[in-house]
Amino acid sequence: MRLEPGMARIRVKDLRLRTYIGIKEEEVLNKQDVLINLTILYAAHQAVAENAIERALNYRTITKAIIAHVEGNRFALLERLTQEVLDLVMAHSEVRYAEVEVDKPHALRFAESVSITLAGHRE
Repeated sequence: MRLEPGMARIRVKDLRLRTYIGIKEEEVLNKQDVLINLTILYAAHQAVAENAIERALNYRTITKAIIAHVEGNRFALLERLTQEVLDLVMAHSEVRYAEVEVDKPHALRFAESVSITLAGHRE
């Protein structure tokens, strides 16, 4: 999505969390690392004009909710984990567009990681 005047792009890069992800026995029994990257767009006109924190989107609140959810649950599919993180971000009405990428390091033998990306938007 193109960044329009007055819109802010927030990026959270390489949020490393541990969770149960997968369907193999060792995945069900042992937590694994996942890396989460977020891109969030919101209208920042008032935050910029007033220089007021209460007018800005609180990315710390969003990130804390993601941490609690991911570390406190189990996921069979990377797609499901990615969608649930996207749902947490989109629950904030100020968010106009969000993209969530979740990497599962070493999911394939000869690859650094496998990732899924999902996006959501509202008018």
